[in-house]
Amino acid sequence: MFKRITIATSLALIFTYGSVYADDEKLETVYHVYVDGEHIGKVNDRTIVEDILEDTLASQVDKYEEEIDITIGEDVSIVSEKVFNPKFNNDYVTSFLEDELTIKAESVQLKIGDNVVGYFNDQETAKQVIENYKAKYVGQEILDKIQSTDQAVLDADVPKTANVPKEINDLKVGDSIILDVTLSEEVSFSDEKIEPDEILTVKQGLELLEKGTLTEETHEVQEGEVLGEIASNYNLTTKKLLELNLDLTEDSLLQIGQELNVTELKPFVDVVVIKEEKQEETISYQTEVEESDEIYKGEEEVKQNGSDGKKEVHYQVVIRNGKVTEREVLEEKTTKEPVDEVIVKGTKVISSRGTGSLSWPAVGGYVSSHVGQRWGRMHKGIDIARPSNRSILAADNGVVTEARYDGGLGNKIVINHNNGLKTVYGHLSSIDVSVGQTVEKGMKIGVMGSTGNSTGVHLHFEVYKNGSLQNPMDYLK
Repeated sequence: MFKRITIATSLALIFTYGSVYADDEKLETVYHVYVDGEHIGKVNDRTIVEDILEDTLASQVDKYEEEIDITIGEDVSIVSEKVFNPKFNNDYVTSFLEDELTIKAESVQLKIGDNVVGYFNDQETAKQVIENYKAKYVGQEILDKIQSTDQAVLDADVPKTANVPKEINDLKVGDSIILDVTLSEEVSFSDEKIEPDEILTVKQGLELLEKGTLTEETHEVQEGEVLGEIASNYNLTTKKLLELNLDLTEDSLLQIGQELNVTELKPFVDVVVIKEEKQEETISYQTEVEESDEIYKGEEEVKQNGSDGKKEVHYQVVIRNGKVTEREVLEEKTTKEPVDEVIVKGTKVISSRGTGSLSWPAVGGYVSSHVGQRWGRMHKGIDIARPSNRSILAADNGVVTEARYDGGLGNKIVINHNNGLKTVYGHLSSIDVSVGQTVEKGMKIGVMGSTGNSTGVHLHFEVYKNGSLQNPMDYLK
C-alpha cells in the first residue's frame, strides 16, 4: 500500500494583451505564487514550486503510518501571467516555501453534540468508533441485527414502526428483545487538516468516549452535609474531592452555602437502548380489618389467610449507558388473583368492676376444706381439689393487684373487683396475669399447683368484703 500524498495547488491563467500592434513574441510567462491567499513572489517556472511541494512531502512520508494521508498544510496556488520584461525572485520564493511549509494530515473530525471527540484517518474509522461504543452495551451481534433490520426498513421505504420484529409478539415470561440502539446526541463528521500525530485509532477513540469529558460543576453545601457524603453523591472519593478543593482538609468545618468544586468526567454521549421485556410479578394481597365485640380490645384473630397473586407485565424499558432510566407498562395480565387477608380485631372492653356474683374459680373439683379453725389455727379460705383440668379462673371482673410468690400461699394472685369484694388465689403452679391487668369473669389467670405450704395440688380461695374475711360459699354461684 502506497502512502497517499496530496498537493493542494490551483492554477489560474491570466493573459495580458498590449495594443494590436504589440509584438507577442516579446511576452514572457511569469508565475505568481500565493500561500493561503498571500502573494509571496514570482518564479519563472512553476515546476520550482511543484518540486518543493513534492520534496517536502517526500521528506516526511516515512515518519507516518501508511494509513495516514499527509498533505501540505497551507493552500499553495500558482497563477500565470504574460508580461513584458518579467522580473523574478526565485530564490526568495524557494527559501520561503522551504522554511514555512508544514505537513498536515487529511482527517475526519468526529463531533458529538458540541464536543469534538477526536480526528480519524477517514469517516469509516470514525463510524467504527461509534459502533464499538454502542456494542459495548448491547454486543456486536445484536447491533448487527438491529442495523440489518433498519436497512430492510429503508429498502422497503416503510416507517420503522411498521417493521416490528415478530419476536415481540412471541415474548414469554423472562424474555426480552432489544428494538433500537441510538445515541443521545447528534453525531457529525467533517474534513479537517491536522497535525499527523493527532490522528486516533479506533481503540484510542473508544477509550476517549468511555472516559468522557470534564464538566465544570459546583456543589452548594447544605445543612448537615459532610465531605464523604458530598463526594459519594458525585461518584468521587473523599481524597479526590480534597484534590479538587485545595483549601479543604478532612478536618475542615463546612459552612452552609459554601461552594465546592465537584468537577467530574461526564460521558460525551449516552448509548440509549430501547428494550421490551415480559416479567412475572407478585400482586401483594391486601389486609382487611373487621371489628368484633366478641373479642377483647387489643386482641385479634385471623379470619382468612391472605395469599399473593401473580401477573405478567410487558414493559418497554429505556436504558442509558447501562442504567434503566424509564420503564413503561405496555400490557398487564393477571394470571392468579390475590386473596385478601381478613383480620378480626376485638372491641370488647372488660369492665374492671365486678358483678357482685362470684363464679366457681376452677374447672370442676370439690371443696376439700372449708373456712374455719383447722389444725389449731384459722383457715381463711376454701380449698378446691381434683378439678377436671387445672386452669384457675377469675371469679369476677376486676383488676389484678398482686401476682407474686408469697410464702405459705406460694404463687398467689389477688383481684380487686372494685365493688368492695377482693378474691385471693393461692398455691398456683404458674401465673398468667400481671399487676394492673383488667380481667373478665371466667378468664384463665393461672394453673393450679402445690407451691408454698401445701399437702397436694389444690386451689386455696379467699374472699374479702371491705377488708373483712368472708366465707366464699356465701358468694359462689
